[in-house]
Amino acid sequence: MDPVARPAVRRGTRARHEALLKLLRGGTTRVEELADALGVSPSTVRRDLGRLTRDRKVARTYGGALVPEAFHERPVSESALLRRQAKAEIAATARSLVPRTGAVFVDAGSTCTALARHLAATGAAGAAAGEASGGAPRGGLVVTRGLETASALTGAPGYDVLLLGGRILPLSHGLIGPLTDLALERLSFEVAFLGADAVDPERGVGEPTLEETAVKERVAARSRRVVVLADATKLRIHDAPAWTRLPPGWTLVTDADAPADLESRCALAGVTPLRAPRLPEPRQRA
Repeated sequence: MDPVARPAVRRGTRARHEALLKLLRGGTTRVEELADALGVSPSTVRRDLGRLTRDRKVARTYGGALVPEAFHERPVSESALLRRQAKAEIAATARSLVPRTGAVFVDAGSTCTALARHLAATGAAGAAAGEASGGAPRGGLVVTRGLETASALTGAPGYDVLLLGGRILPLSHGLIGPLTDLALERLSFEVAFLGADAVDPERGVGEPTLEETAVKERVAARSRRVVVLADATKLRIHDAPAWTRLPPGWTLVTDADAPADLESRCALAGVTPLRAPRLPEPRQRA
């Protein structure tokens, strides 16, 4: 190669690697999808992923890759932009676990907010079908400590929404503190859907602060069933500052990119794993 051309080639490779990492962080993980987005061949993407894997910037999965995460608490507005398709798939699977009767707890966080949006959308569809048939939409109490979760469900047909009191955390917009504890002492839930910054089948869920783990422990103790919603990146974080050990028999709902050994690890810990099936990607507007 001409020595003059080498710097330009290196710059082009670096730019492609940066674009590749941006796509991975945004939730595009399949080799074919990455190749289409970058305008290169799948073999080029595989070579790039091999290089980034050796540099420990990505972790390879079957047919794709993920950016491994060190613990870093993001603002909820930023988290909502990451892995949106995976979170929508998790929400659709979690919807089937919502009971027909009884109170439900839905936590703060972007994945739990995705579930709230799914509940609101299916509630609206159910209300429309009920009106067409002369029936009434099914109601239910949803309790939350998340501002975005409450907002997503506010006004949704068939749901009563109760937002717990307390101090608002600046990054997660979750509520904690004595007022939160006081309300939880007076409530019980058929199912609690918990978010997490990190998940380990044996250790439970990891959070930035002990206060947040304490809230999750109180919710779990007052719930007949505990379901943790977490995309695959949360299963690769092991250095969260605080951890909550959940009651035996809890359920983990994650996406198809979860580690291959997830089922065996869950079996040893007595956890029920559910991998959400992939949904068709939403059509992009021209």
